[in-house]
Amino acid sequence: MSAQFNIINARSQPRSYLIMRFKARVAVVVLSTMIAFYAIIGGLMTKTGEAVARQSPANQLEVFDEVLSHIIRNYVDQPDLEKVRIGSLRGLAEGVDIYSAYLTPEQVKQYNPAANQAEIGVVLSKVGGYAYTLAVLKGSPADQAGIRKGDFIEYIGKVPSRELSLYDAQQLLSGPAGSPIELRIVHLGQSRKISVPRARIIQPVIESRAEEAGIGYIRVTTLVDGKANEVKSQLSDLVAKGAQKIILDLRDSSNGKLQEGVAVANLFIGTGTLARLEGKESRDLQSFAADPNKVMFNGPLTVLTDRTTANAAEIVAAAVRDQKRGEVVGDRTFGAGTEQKLFSLSDGGALLITTAKYAPASGKAFIEEGVTPTVKVERPAEPEVAPTDSDDDDSDETPQTVHPKVEPQATPPAEDIQLKKAIEILKQAPAKSAAPTKRAAINSSRNRTRNDDYEFAT
Repeated sequence: MSAQFNIINARSQPRSYLIMRFKARVAVVVLSTMIAFYAIIGGLMTKTGEAVARQSPANQLEVFDEVLSHIIRNYVDQPDLEKVRIGSLRGLAEGVDIYSAYLTPEQVKQYNPAANQAEIGVVLSKVGGYAYTLAVLKGSPADQAGIRKGDFIEYIGKVPSRELSLYDAQQLLSGPAGSPIELRIVHLGQSRKISVPRARIIQPVIESRAEEAGIGYIRVTTLVDGKANEVKSQLSDLVAKGAQKIILDLRDSSNGKLQEGVAVANLFIGTGTLARLEGKESRDLQSFAADPNKVMFNGPLTVLTDRTTANAAEIVAAAVRDQKRGEVVGDRTFGAGTEQKLFSLSDGGALLITTAKYAPASGKAFIEEGVTPTVKVERPAEPEVAPTDSDDDDSDETPQTVHPKVEPQATPPAEDIQLKKAIEILKQAPAKSAAPTKRAAINSSRNRTRNDDYEFAT
């Protein structure tokens, strides 16, 4: 007999029986959930005795019991207790951080973080309760649809994003390749409906160029698996062609792996701690020390950051700053970088909760405090205007069907004052002798068959 059938039959029983039966059923799941919270993340207890008592699992369950009793006894209609139960579990998970979530039994069956599903090509977060576009991958369906970083996704299909966990929002955006998903996007307070096709996402390549005489530029927009090696190759080519100073642009780099961030930092830094993986009560689970044998470049360096810099890219920026390897120019980073684990629950569902946080060599984890640049340069930014509350998305507006763009936009880009400042700083820095590094780069470049279309002025 299913759990849902049990609840429906219970409606014909006396209320005292209903309360007792439902409380027992919910208590098992809630208690296991709270035990997981307190065992894994240490709870939210403070140091004072009064606060400790108030935030103990027993007292929290007592309050939960009171709320549940009022719902069953005093709610004006017959409550859907299964909906109440799932809602309470979701609330418990999302009350910890935006990356934690309660998964229903059906979601657990489908859970596969390694699956390469088709998606639209955005890096999501949540701001003000809504799904928030932290970055848009170049050339992705989202990019072609005109979705921009800083846009809010008000609706995914017919579901308001403020009613979804970040996990649920990401799952709704994924699906079969070629299948469309209707979205309501809010940009600068203006709302529009679009239909975006899902696709297998190809991560953007690492780009490089000669910025000015002796100055090389590397743009890193993602640090997923393999991207550190791409950065290494581009760095080798730049040095082989005469680059004595490097600009590392981490703006729009919001997704990636901790190990990739450490590997990129190690290309420029040969001593000290590059990053930490922080666990319960801020204890170090793992520390990542620089390997001097992996350093590729010792010359002057500047790093560009802004609010779209997050996750693994923050590891690179913080390491450069903390080891005094170069200047970090731009805006404060977003503040992200966590790892989650899935814990099974007695109802067949599961709890996906944060068990570790990315952190710099010293100081708070990135999720608690982003990386502050050493040279602050604020770019003129469009204001973030959150959606206004609305009850539904039943308007008659026809979604715009997105077609691939044939020609780039003709509007000239505004001056990049952050990049301009980075160049100015490097021009004032004396070039260091980097003969060993350059010889290694030349050898590496000779082994490559790709031809580049730029050269440095001498």
